[in-house]
Amino acid sequence: MKSVCVYCGANAGANPLYAEGARMLAAALVDANLALVYGGGNVGLMGIIADEVLRLGGEVTGVIPSALVEREVGHAGLTRQFIVKDMHERKAMMAQLSDGFIAMPGGLGTLEELFEMLTWSQLGIHDKPVALYNMNGFYDRLVDFIAHARDEGFIHARNAERMLVAEEATAVVALLKGQAR
Repeated sequence: MKSVCVYCGANAGANPLYAEGARMLAAALVDANLALVYGGGNVGLMGIIADEVLRLGGEVTGVIPSALVEREVGHAGLTRQFIVKDMHERKAMMAQLSDGFIAMPGGLGTLEELFEMLTWSQLGIHDKPVALYNMNGFYDRLVDFIAHARDEGFIHARNAERMLVAEEATAVVALLKGQAR
C-alpha cells in the first residue's frame, strides 16, 4: 500500500474535533509512509488534511474538476494536482491512484464516494479496502443502518463487512494496511 484516498467534507464541520481528527489522520498517513489522494480543494477538512500532510513532509495528490477549482478553491501547493473534466473523471482517477479508501466526516459527496467504492468492491471492480474514520461517533448511525439493511436481507453479510470502521486515526490506517491486497 502506497497511497490512500481520503474522502471528506469541503466544510470543517461544527465541532473542532473534526479538524483535529483530520490532522491526526494526516500524521497517521505520513507515519505509515502513505501518500494522500483527495479531492484537491483548499477548504474544509479537505484543506486541513492536505495542509497537514504537506507540513509533515508527506506527498499529496489532488484531483479536482475544472468547474470546482473556483468553488472549492483548488489547492495550489500540492505535490501533484490534476484538473479533470467532471466528477466522474475525478472519482475514477482518485480510485486509480489509490490503494485504499477512508471516509472522514463529510456531507452528501463524501457519502456518495464512500458508497460508490463499497459498491465497486462488491461488484469486483476493485479489491481495495474501504474504511470509515468514525471520529466522535460521526458514523455510528450509518454503521447501525448498514447492520439493519444486512439484517433485513438487503445487504449480504460479506458486503456489509467490506466497510471497515475505526474511531482513531492510527487504527483506521492499520485496518487499511491489514486488509490491503
